Amino acid sequence: MPGGRWRWAAPVVLATGLAWWRLEAGPGDADAARAPPARPAPAGSSSPLPGPSTAAASAAPFSAAGAQARQAQLALWQQRLEHAQDALDAYRRSTRYPDASQPVADHADQGHPHRPVEEEHAVRLSGGLSADGLVLRTMQERIFALGEESVRFTVSLRDRSGAVQPLRIVRAWAHEVPPPRTAATHADAPLDLNDDGRAGDLAAGDGVYGMQLQPATQGFGDLFGQIRVEAALEIGGEKGFTYFDVFYTPEPPALWQGGVRESMVDGSLAFDLKAQVRQAGRYVITARVDDAHGAPFALLRFNDELAAGTQDVRLRLFGRLVRDLRPAFPLTLRDVDGFLLRESFPDRMLMPRMAGAVHRTGTPALSDFSEADWSSEERARYLAELSKDVAEAQAKVAQLAGPR
Repeated sequence: MPGGRWRWAAPVVLATGLAWWRLEAGPGDADAARAPPARPAPAGSSSPLPGPSTAAASAAPFSAAGAQARQAQLALWQQRLEHAQDALDAYRRSTRYPDASQPVADHADQGHPHRPVEEEHAVRLSGGLSADGLVLRTMQERIFALGEESVRFTVSLRDRSGAVQPLRIVRAWAHEVPPPRTAATHADAPLDLNDDGRAGDLAAGDGVYGMQLQPATQGFGDLFGQIRVEAALEIGGEKGFTYFDVFYTPEPPALWQGGVRESMVDGSLAFDLKAQVRQAGRYVITARVDDAHGAPFALLRFNDELAAGTQDVRLRLFGRLVRDLRPAFPLTLRDVDGFLLRESFPDRMLMPRMAGAVHRTGTPALSDFSEADWSSEERARYLAELSKDVAEAQAKVAQLAGPR
């Protein structure tokens, strides 16, 4: 995640290994393929001059060295054929669903976006020292905050067995992290990192220190950007520290208007959500789908331009995905979040979250869903190129495995 704790990237399928095995034939190819040429017949003659016939020449045995070279080339091209077929099969398999409708199992880190971020860090002390056998266990309620939302943090010191160890809090504070070559415009805000059961701490005296930041009421209400929360610690008489990063959006660029309309469209299940767009641009909207038993099933994404005004955002559950994984209906659409994508820092402006269950589907028949793979110009182009590599390797293997 930001500041060494979080990373985000839109999911992307790449055609890897494209034709890396297409190498020039080695010297052995020429020796192996060489055969005495047929002699030209005189003008007006229907038969060649005396000498070995073309058929006899092609059937002439290779020398021991030529046969060995031919076998080496055959083995090489058989290996290239295997790699080519594997690359084709892997690409076809990995792109049978669109990026906008994926199995959640392939994106497990995005299945539960509202779970707190819990981590353990080696204890780093002043002077480059480290506390052997001790770790800092931290929790951050969320990384991105919008409007009146608050963020809770906890810090505790643990030994190898997980037992809480003594820790002294020197101080804690929040401060703006401005873009490069830009001065901060907001003053630092002190925070109360405590173990007294207040101000973000849930239980007094348990060795787990808690604090809470609400940017809107603690001096950052008009800041669109990054806030860093730092804590100075004392461990065994030595100074230590930890920090957290929060990315704050004061006002959302678009608002949800409530309600979901579902329909079958071209063999896929479409969910239409209505939004009031205040600021036009490219929006990235993500939702999760659980089956009737509550098991995470699919990850749906919208990534497109939205104009200002009332707009429909369509999320599509791809038919082939339903056919392949056969989830139990009804399904539940849940945890919808989104943002306006920006080219400069910060890279996103948050929309309000719709946490938990948002919509429960009907029970369409499995036969209502299409069995067709996803298709696009890009996918067709890559499949054609990879198929060409397979055909080339197959032809070469057939040539080298022919009469000797």
